Amino acid sequence: MDIILKYFPHLTEKQKEQFALLESLYKEWNEKINVISRKDIDALYEKHILHSLGIAKVITFKSGTDILDVGTGGGFPGIPLAILFPECNFHLVDSIGKKIKVVQEVANGVGLTNIKAEQTRAEQLPLTYDFVVSRAVTQMKEFYGWVKHKINKHYQHDLRNGILYLKGGDLTEELEAARVKYKLYPLTEYFEEEFFETKYVVYIPIDKK
Repeated sequence: MDIILKYFPHLTEKQKEQFALLESLYKEWNEKINVISRKDIDALYEKHILHSLGIAKVITFKSGTDILDVGTGGGFPGIPLAILFPECNFHLVDSIGKKIKVVQEVANGVGLTNIKAEQTRAEQLPLTYDFVVSRAVTQMKEFYGWVKHKINKHYQHDLRNGILYLKGGDLTEELEAARVKYKLYPLTEYFEEEFFETKYVVYIPIDKK
């Protein structure tokens, strides 16, 4: 996990231990329930954990922030962010129950108490959150429709509450089709590995109305 320490050198001992445990836990659970492709499991720290932490280069969540991770899959970006921000509350949802099982087992394995993992769809959630995070689950127009009413309008960060979405490639057409205000944060500004060359954090603030 040297690549994590390279970009996040000020982790506590507990956080270092938690990040270190992720490899064995994901390898164990991925054998039972395939949530990460076989070719990617050996690049777990770069392609999944560090990628998830790209959001933390855009914003430092304040204590008490409520964050929804939609379509979390095996727990990305929610689990790495929950380790990095232990004073924040994370709600990880996915429509596939076996993926939520992996999330629960990994979270328990590293001793995370700030995560709730649930098999459900974002549209069915009754609560609101400060931020919604996700990693390329669908086209932004559809995603925005799912979550735009799930975001609390009262904000405490320099960035207004909204969506922080990890996605790669040429996003211009997709974001224009969504008809939203947005800002792109290229991950090459924070990470030097080739994997991040076309990867972005897409930030979409939610209207104050």
